Amino acid sequence: MATNKRILKKEIRMICGALAGECVVAKVTVPGIDREKLNEIIYELADLQQNALHRITISFPQSAKSFPNGHEYNKARSAYFAAAFKKLKDEFNAHIDLIVKKMNATLPQEQKDANMAALKAE
Repeated sequence: MATNKRILKKEIRMICGALAGECVVAKVTVPGIDREKLNEIIYELADLQQNALHRITISFPQSAKSFPNGHEYNKARSAYFAAAFKKLKDEFNAHIDLIVKKMNATLPQEQKDANMAALKAE
């Protein structure tokens, strides 16, 4: 994921939207899938997207006057934003991993077996 706020917001929307789309497609095409759990996952994805987009708006808590020169200010500001974005990305990715595990858990055993057989055939 990118560190530019605009690109990061687009990537968050794209990831959450793609996973929600996969849930909808699975609800329609996979017989025996737990539709209620998939609905809960879609709501969880929407909540994750909303929270992640709100957390992107970050401001540096110090002013340039707090530093001896502009170079030190820019260095501290860059380090602050890098750490904040890294934390956001790590938490977002961990939550996405959890959601994907939940999505896989909704599949019936027959579908899991068919997926494994198709994987071995490749």
